Amino acid sequence: MTHVEDELNSQPECWVRAAGDADEHKAALPAAGERVAIVGCGTSYFMAQSAAVLRERSGQGETDAFAASEFPDGRAYDRVVALTRSGTTTEVLDLLGRIRRRTRTTAITADPRTPVMQSADDVVVLDFADEQSVVQTRFATTALTLLRAHLGLHSDAVVADARTALETPLPEGLVDRTQFTFLGRGWTVGLAHEAGLKMREAALAWTESYPAMEYRHGPISITSRSTATWMLGEAPEGLARQVRETGAMWVADGLDPLAELVRVQRLAVAVAAARGLDPDRPRHLTRSVVLAPAADPGARR
Repeated sequence: MTHVEDELNSQPECWVRAAGDADEHKAALPAAGERVAIVGCGTSYFMAQSAAVLRERSGQGETDAFAASEFPDGRAYDRVVALTRSGTTTEVLDLLGRIRRRTRTTAITADPRTPVMQSADDVVVLDFADEQSVVQTRFATTALTLLRAHLGLHSDAVVADARTALETPLPEGLVDRTQFTFLGRGWTVGLAHEAGLKMREAALAWTESYPAMEYRHGPISITSRSTATWMLGEAPEGLARQVRETGAMWVADGLDPLAELVRVQRLAVAVAAARGLDPDRPRHLTRSVVLAPAADPGARR
């Protein structure tokens, strides 16, 4: 079993622990009414997108999500929350350093021995969800579970759905598809983007992701009998029929969308195996992106 398989299989237990610890971390997480930005890179950015929509739609306060490298320095926030599994990602550390004196910052990380511990005002450590694999699975979903629980949006049913996602066989013929499209609505748009990223990282698959209503505005034109279109969450009226009319496989199993993401993780591992790839060693990727400091143009070479 690969590291990524072992880690994705442990997600139900990680979610139970994160939800149970939510009250313990309450002071470090955004309070109701705060204007908040949630930032991250890669997978963490997509989790930030989902968390931002959940928070704002639950009435907790205006909430934005940004890739850490694209944070708008001119905007004022009461708190910035950074999701960073490694605690070493250059863009996240640079951002926290720039804004710390004017904005309260919180980091959610997996490793308490990294620079982010000194870079943020508050830190939540989810070390039980840390990973050996480069490809993120359980840390990302556990961080989002913590934030859902903090908002009162987590339940035991979510964990039950995750166990179902791990135990239920993937649809017949799904692994053999050559193109995968993932769709979401509201908070699940971020999950759809993460699903596409998992397939690219682990299996080098051709994947795309969109807000579900936008799929009709052009992207559906590439859909064919070799496509699987996977809906995370409730589908817009008539979309399943439209997709099936193209000859594509429509996937929508009615589980909690975060549990559906677990199924996508399983698909990524299965497609990687079918293609003779090692999902623990994705091409051109490392666990953390640490950039060398830019050279001083005035320095002697």
